[in-house]
Amino acid sequence: MSTANATDDTEPSDVDLREAATTALTQCLNLGSEETCLIVTDDKRERIGETLYAEASKITDDPVIVRYPPGPQHGAEPPEPVASALNAADVFLAPTTKSISHTRARGDACENGARGATLPGITESVFVTGLDADYEAIKAHSETLHEQVVGAEEIRVTSPQGTDITVEIGDREWLLDTGIVHDAGGFSNLPAGEIFVSPESATGTYVVDGTMRPHGLLDDDQQLTFEVEDGYVTEISDDAIRSQIETAAEAVGRDAYNLAELGIGTNVGVDELVGSVLLDEKAAGTVHLAIGDNAAIGGETDAPLHLDGILREPTVYADGEAIELPV
Repeated sequence: MSTANATDDTEPSDVDLREAATTALTQCLNLGSEETCLIVTDDKRERIGETLYAEASKITDDPVIVRYPPGPQHGAEPPEPVASALNAADVFLAPTTKSISHTRARGDACENGARGATLPGITESVFVTGLDADYEAIKAHSETLHEQVVGAEEIRVTSPQGTDITVEIGDREWLLDTGIVHDAGGFSNLPAGEIFVSPESATGTYVVDGTMRPHGLLDDDQQLTFEVEDGYVTEISDDAIRSQIETAAEAVGRDAYNLAELGIGTNVGVDELVGSVLLDEKAAGTVHLAIGDNAAIGGETDAPLHLDGILREPTVYADGEAIELPV
């Protein structure tokens, strides 16, 4: 599960933005006419926020929009008036530059019964592309995939690029991010479409040939190789990524090298990678592995980074049996 974005390309039309907003409000969040709806945005995501507010106004008489300067970093608490507004809302959507997904403000709101979705680092093009999908179908694909992996002790991932890594699930729980948030207290990232787990351990090699920060979408002949032993990354082929992790390790030591997540994309509406981790990790039939923090997704490691790397052509085995990936 990602907390950031990549680049923006061509500017979507107002019609495209309105259609994406309608999908988020109706299909994903099932906003009712008697419910309050809060849109939380910032100065760099104003067009998306205003579009969501305008479309929410067509459904309910109680829409509210709050805007504030972009936060200093992912996970920084929003200003107190924003936190108070979240607590008072029935439904919320938060297209912001920096993620508020794992903040106390968002968590408290859901504990108090609000349901909603954050769109961390969302760009206009990713908003349109990622929400041009049938989320009920994504939910069905996610549940079918979950049935194939739940209960497995080991998941092995291979790829033609050289990936061969085995992760041990242990007592960790697979989570589904389907984008369907209809129940009180429910929460999702949007765009959605993945199942994921924070492994107890992992050993092997994985080769990223899709998207990974800080590079974005990799060139056709570009690959990033990672060696993993007993749940920790031990070798990194890329200097820029190694430098990021080394910097994080100055604060948290070995935890910065934690193999934090295994995820499988289920969004059949994403038919090509665009260079946004937020969107590309949801592409159906891809796998992503992440390094660093997993405290918010069922793990025990608290680290100041979470680096997802996406694999394009994986084969996935659950306890030795190949599973069928959505495409």
